[in-house]
Amino acid sequence: MKEKNFIDTAINVIKTEANAVKSLADQIRPDFESLCKSILDTEGKLILMGIGKSGHIAQKISATLSSTGTSSFFIHPTEAAHGDLGMISKNDSILILSNSGETKEIIEILPSLKRSTSNIFTLTNNNESTIAKAGKINLTINAHEEACPLDLAPTSSTTIALVFGDALAIALLNARGFNKDDFARSHPAGQLGKKLTTLVKDLAVMDEKAPIVDQKTSLKDALIEITEKKLGVTLISNNKKIVGIFTDGDLRRCLNNEIELNKTHIRDVMTAEFKSISSDALAIDAAEIMEKNKVFTLVVHSSTSENDCLGIITMHQLLEAGVV
Repeated sequence: MKEKNFIDTAINVIKTEANAVKSLADQIRPDFESLCKSILDTEGKLILMGIGKSGHIAQKISATLSSTGTSSFFIHPTEAAHGDLGMISKNDSILILSNSGETKEIIEILPSLKRSTSNIFTLTNNNESTIAKAGKINLTINAHEEACPLDLAPTSSTTIALVFGDALAIALLNARGFNKDDFARSHPAGQLGKKLTTLVKDLAVMDEKAPIVDQKTSLKDALIEITEKKLGVTLISNNKKIVGIFTDGDLRRCLNNEIELNKTHIRDVMTAEFKSISSDALAIDAAEIMEKNKVFTLVVHSSTSENDCLGIITMHQLLEAGVV
């Protein structure tokens, strides 16, 4: 076995593939726009096909498309030849990935694919190849150099195909006006799902459970409310309108200044400037407001009026729920 510098090899691979991706930007031509428009006009689904490494890339592209607003699924060409062609309708479109454009398993089913739908698009590195010529729209991208020193293992070529797929998915996402709410509907589970679906009102301490005292309440009694509600904070009200907030930071300042607990009204030591958020806002937005303003608590108001206070949400609740 030859003695090798693994780090040098890794860096060379990364640089080679990075150069391939950079050159891809110069290979995006008007036929890319034609492809996007044709996919947007597709009444059915966009079906991805490929063999080997191109097949793996096609599966990932299909998954990205499906999660960003373009209905898509992958069909393996060999399975297509054994019955899965029945999954394709005339309203569907097919995008075939083949680096060489001469993949035997795909060429063998081209006549059947054409009978299934006339909307066949191809992505190859040779516009004179058999598969390229079969496409209604053929896009050509070339990595020029594989990262594999033998120039055999698909490396740079699969990387640029993957990046091309991301570019296609995001171009279609923008064209459809696909937004966070749309994304959330297809990602309800896991950490991502929590960020996109959890609302402030799902986590906040609301209504009678929220710590609230009148502005004339003594500091001592306000501390009792804070202790009972166990949030380390209380809201201050004046005729049912929230006029301030009192946190553990305010308490430390009081203790440092030797404020008398019984003789001091909470309005005299509260923080009158506070941040708030709508109860219908995403919980992740609450986290962003807290981080931006370096606070750990937000007042929660109704979606119709900022003066209508409903409760409190804290960074601890966001962390506990796994939102951040």
